[in-house]
Amino acid sequence: MAKGTGMMTDAQRIKALLNRQKPDRVSNWPILEVSFAVIYDKAPIAYAYNNPEFALAAQRKACLDFDWVFVPETDYAEQGAWEFGGDIKWPSGEFTQAPVVAHHPIETPEEAMNLKMPDVKNAGFIPIQMEFSRIAAQEKLDNEPFNVSTSFQGPFCFAANIPGPDKFCKWLIKKPEAVHHLLRLSVDFLVGVVQYWKDTFGVDNVLPMYFEPTAVNDIISPKHFEQFVLPYHKEFHQKILGMGFKHIFCHICGEHNMNLPYWAQIPMGDPGIVSIGHEVELETAAKYFPNDIILGNINPTIVQVGTPEEIYQASKEVIERGKKLPGGFIFATGCDIPPMASVENVMAMTRAVNDFGWYEEGK
Repeated sequence: MAKGTGMMTDAQRIKALLNRQKPDRVSNWPILEVSFAVIYDKAPIAYAYNNPEFALAAQRKACLDFDWVFVPETDYAEQGAWEFGGDIKWPSGEFTQAPVVAHHPIETPEEAMNLKMPDVKNAGFIPIQMEFSRIAAQEKLDNEPFNVSTSFQGPFCFAANIPGPDKFCKWLIKKPEAVHHLLRLSVDFLVGVVQYWKDTFGVDNVLPMYFEPTAVNDIISPKHFEQFVLPYHKEFHQKILGMGFKHIFCHICGEHNMNLPYWAQIPMGDPGIVSIGHEVELETAAKYFPNDIILGNINPTIVQVGTPEEIYQASKEVIERGKKLPGGFIFATGCDIPPMASVENVMAMTRAVNDFGWYEEGK
């Protein structure tokens, strides 16, 4: 378990990495833990999304109990449709784990071309996220390097969710002008969101966090990534950094290996935190992002269906490899902590970090 009595806090470890210094130990920062945290706290999973006060308290408790880095966050993968006039359905039951779109605001390319920008402050999920952030901003804990995050989907995912990814991807080929219009709206909307958070909380304790699950190679080609993702993501990140934020947390979700040469052209910060799925090798990510911190990337499926010993050994392998990365490393799952994962399985990751995550002096 823990070594010595002069240990860094998790906040100090992350801050050391962001200052390009080596911490005493690898940090354990499983992203998107909100659904697991609410289930762990024996509440309906919908509370992770529509009950900000409870969601924050549940995250705080889980992060303390499992020795996790705590950066409060709340978002979901289908965000975008509600904000532009659609409807969502809150999760309920065993097989729904996040809000889903019940009604998309547009169905045709013509409707896409006529779509207008909503009021950012009152659109869809944004008021709930702002309430969550206002509560989170009231405290700063030892395991909390940032007490506010702007946790949203990236421009491509956000735009795709407006008509639905199936229609959106067809339009990449048949109606590219509609896709470009939706991407333009999405970038402008998300920049407005970040500006709203900056105006409310400043920049020092706020971490811009974004996730891009839709631009994977399983869905679009590298050619389409270069045409439809790269320019908008680059502009988006440049505008965030231009506001005075120093670091961006970007989760490159899923199979992106053929997209990595393009991702490498997108500024992440000084340094950025690049989170990768288990589909991308740690060493490969470090090659493309030599100046950024790599976060990842045990397979979440193992956490759900494996045994504690299997998870402990898989975590050990990731930790030992990650410690060798020159730009810095944070241990995490490759995507969400599975909401229904057992406590024993999740704790196995913590045990592995405490057993194998320590850096030797001078190395």
